[in-house]
Amino acid sequence: MDRVLEILGLLVGLLYLYWEYKADWRMWIASVVMPAISLFVYWNAGLYADFGIDIYYLLIAIYGFWVWRRTSPPALSVKEGPGDDVPPVERGERAITSTPLKTWPLLGLAFLAIYLGIAYVLIHFTDSTVPWWDALNTALSIVAMWMLARKWVEQWLVWLVVDAISTGLYIYKGIPFYAILYAIYTVIAWFGYRKWLRQMRES
Repeated sequence: MDRVLEILGLLVGLLYLYWEYKADWRMWIASVVMPAISLFVYWNAGLYADFGIDIYYLLIAIYGFWVWRRTSPPALSVKEGPGDDVPPVERGERAITSTPLKTWPLLGLAFLAIYLGIAYVLIHFTDSTVPWWDALNTALSIVAMWMLARKWVEQWLVWLVVDAISTGLYIYKGIPFYAILYAIYTVIAWFGYRKWLRQMRES
């Protein structure tokens, strides 16, 4: 049964990745389905931090969907000259932007606090054999998911690190199909970053 769930998770994960690469809001649908599947896989593998983060993923998926699909209220007309009204500019989906500089220190502090907190719990309250790596991956994932929900382009770089660590963890834990999935993620993360960067500059 675990292998079936792994394969299903792999397929949903690839669909998620395709939509994320395209900056398509439908990725948030896949981001609800995949954690629901992964909860069983991670628990059985003893990856308790990954299990816990899936609950966060389900919640942030709802937030991300709302942020990405939110539209601003209609803008007011601007007077250019006598009798000349410029029509309001309609805005659709949230635009891709760069992470604000003032946000980086806050993200760093949040990462450190989450990392140490999760590592403490894993070491003292679970039988995890990879507490520090599991905690590192989970803390980075929490930060990256928040950045993705805000549609910040640098989220791809954080995911690149997460995916590389995940590939090694899943090989070590004997979860081959997820190892394949995250190896693909690692490669695509770089191309996704370049594509989003291009889209951001063009818009």
